[in-house]
Amino acid sequence: MTTYQSPFSHRYGSDAMRAIWSERHKRLLWRRVWVALAEAQCELGIISPAQVDDLRAHMGEVTEASIARALEIEHEIQHDLMAELRAYAEQCPVGGGIIHLGATSMDIEDNADALRLRQALDLVRASLADLIRTLADQVLRHADLPTMGFTHLQPAEPTTVGYRLAQYLQDLMMDLDEVERVRNGLRGKGFKGAVGTSASYAEVAGQSAAESPSASGHQLLEQRVLAKLGLDAFPVTTQTYPRKQDWLVMNALAGIAQSLYKFAFDLRVLQSPPVGEWSEPFGARQVGSSAMPFKRNPINAEKVDSLARLVAALPRVAWDNAAHSLLERTLDDSANRRAVLPEAFLATDELLAVALRVIAGLQLNRTQIERNMQTYGPFAATERLLVAVTRAGANRQEMHERIRQHCLAAWASVSVGEPNPLVTSLCADAQITRYIAPEAARALLDAGGYVGDAPQRARALAHAALARCHRPSSER
Repeated sequence: MTTYQSPFSHRYGSDAMRAIWSERHKRLLWRRVWVALAEAQCELGIISPAQVDDLRAHMGEVTEASIARALEIEHEIQHDLMAELRAYAEQCPVGGGIIHLGATSMDIEDNADALRLRQALDLVRASLADLIRTLADQVLRHADLPTMGFTHLQPAEPTTVGYRLAQYLQDLMMDLDEVERVRNGLRGKGFKGAVGTSASYAEVAGQSAAESPSASGHQLLEQRVLAKLGLDAFPVTTQTYPRKQDWLVMNALAGIAQSLYKFAFDLRVLQSPPVGEWSEPFGARQVGSSAMPFKRNPINAEKVDSLARLVAALPRVAWDNAAHSLLERTLDDSANRRAVLPEAFLATDELLAVALRVIAGLQLNRTQIERNMQTYGPFAATERLLVAVTRAGANRQEMHERIRQHCLAAWASVSVGEPNPLVTSLCADAQITRYIAPEAARALLDAGGYVGDAPQRARALAHAALARCHRPSSER
């Protein structure tokens, strides 16, 4: 490797996503659009069946040699689509002369881009659904497992592992809704010519009918081509489809990145030894550090957060492209779209693949989960004790202060690494046991049962997610 290659060429993203954004696939889509246009023109008597047959016969002949020929032409004429057009025409002795009749470049490129965006979003949607199903299974598996909740990165009240996982699941379900909404709303430019007025097509349709230009003629042509492509079009355009569409697509991808960023960041916190409750899978031969042999760094979660930052930054470029597409169009979107669209999809593709591996292999340290519950859980459970003694006749305000003093003393012990003495001290306080038996107080201070309806809510969401993604639950 003696020249720069993008990491997305080999390191990040799947082969399937790379194929969608490959040079060959782009040119195949251009040819597909040219052939659909020619077929519709043939049906309207504008060109001959023999010309269309010739184009169709050579439509798939996008080879290394043909791409090299197109690049050679582009070096001379400085126009990539026109260069591919000429290379294609050289392969078509009968139909080559009528390719692109009435069209402008973006009639081909923007419709092809809409098709490619749809294919890429379909791949994202499938990967996202797989991730949701896997995460939903983990939610069901751990719905009842108590764990300390943290607010402000400080111990708060207990939750369950499944309920915490359900937060990420809920975010991803919203992302799935947005991906599907954007995907189903995708539209091409249609066939409207240089500034979107369809003037050139009206000329072609008018000439074919030996009459003045007819609006119905060119609209019929557009409808036929779009039907062949399986594509809807914006009703009005400039030379391009509205670049706001790219921004909407990028936002949908950034939403996925946002959800996975939060999950990965939380995992990094929970894998830190002072908490030590969760960890990503770590291979038997995996090396954590070149200097420190003991290291088990959360490299997958860190990769997710790294790539997610990139995806989060790209919608701004798409925003500028839409906002700065002056009058009937400017070309200052073209160069960056060659990078930001494929990179956003390839980065998202990698995010989903890595997150799937991490979630499927998520490791829980139940000993540490229980240790943290024993250390911090009793503090949260004092609320139950306060309610119980108040209902038994104690003065709430007096008991609140009494319990608070016990908590402060216990926290001081915990802070210097001693076991939490809170349960013992509270159950030995005569002012408290006056209202509640020590055994009952000890049971109330077991925070493992202080999780409300978190297990039920987690299960309900997981079942809804599995139904949404068309797979029966696999609750164990």
